[in-house]
Amino acid sequence: ALSRVVSFDGVTKDRIEELKREVQDGEQPDGLRPTEMLMLHDPEAEKSVVILFFDTEEDYRSGDEVLNAMPAGDTPGSRTSVGKYDVALRMTM
Repeated sequence: ALSRVVSFDGVTKDRIEELKREVQDGEQPDGLRPTEMLMLHDPEAEKSVVILFFDTEEDYRSGDEVLNAMPAGDTPGSRTSVGKYDVALRMTM
């Protein structure tokens, strides 16, 4: 599995609540096929990290293209970094 890890600055509590509603009410954009999404938020620092998991390289590439083309207003805040990682260990406890 692969993961796309993105960090953002300027992410307010209100923006997180808005994103929760959008995700629950909306459909994923065409070409975005993650198996899982994890969003971490530090409300005091107004920072967020989003991790998307993908099963295949093709799904990752497609998702990366879709997300890179996304308008800035659709993201949690100002994107500060994007990284691609192999998922070395994944466990739910």
